Amino acid sequence: MSLLKLPHATVEYSREGAGPDLLLIHSLLTEMTVFDAVAPALARSHRVTRVNLPGFGASSPLELATVADWAAHVAGVIEALSLPPTTTVFGNGFGAFVSLELAAAHGDRIGDLIVADVVPAFPEPARVPFRNMAAKVRESGMQAVLDAAIGRMFPADFQARAPQTIAERKARLAAVDPGCFAQACLGLAALDLGPKLPAIRNRSLVMCGALDQTTPPALAREVAAAIPGATWREIPGSGHCPMLEQPEALVAEIEAFDRARSLA
Repeated sequence: MSLLKLPHATVEYSREGAGPDLLLIHSLLTEMTVFDAVAPALARSHRVTRVNLPGFGASSPLELATVADWAAHVAGVIEALSLPPTTTVFGNGFGAFVSLELAAAHGDRIGDLIVADVVPAFPEPARVPFRNMAAKVRESGMQAVLDAAIGRMFPADFQARAPQTIAERKARLAAVDPGCFAQACLGLAALDLGPKLPAIRNRSLVMCGALDQTTPPALAREVAAAIPGATWREIPGSGHCPMLEQPEALVAEIEAFDRARSLA
């Protein structure tokens, strides 16, 4: 792991492999070690860069009121790391929302766009848990939401099969800055990407775990339908976090999308 010193923040990142650039952006309930199971395979054909968003890992907290603000921060990190405009960006969960905002506002700074487990906007009943989590962590810290948040993220059978993974995720989530987590929750609760998606011109792949209850496939498919020319893939046997639940399938989808570019 390395630290990038910006004028206003410190950003934790890692880099491995060689080849076309691929940037990985984690979800709200994870940080960049969530990619440990897929990064080595992806690094066989890419230069893979992982970053921790503000308040996660060793990245310093920032005041970021909207998901678009998080995306603007990532655009600055891309520039500071000298990532070329051909860089493929992959985001999962919250990282996918950030990636879509990045493509909408800074699409000329990146190449292909790959997102997993994302929706155009949350229905009002689904916004309430984000507001509740924001209030709880501001009042009582991250411990107040660990069980409920992780419970929503992973299907019950995966939790039963991988208790060590669940414990590790809870331990790492407990270390997230509560203020940044709350900002992200409120940003998601207010977000509506619907008007922005048709303007995205990056070659795009939209995926979703077939078992995802947080961003269900039926809603995730709407993202693919709204982005001109986007490819849609559903990942069997996966919930909200394919990097942990179906890592081989995720790598296969990313590599197939790469190959399709070269054949176009």
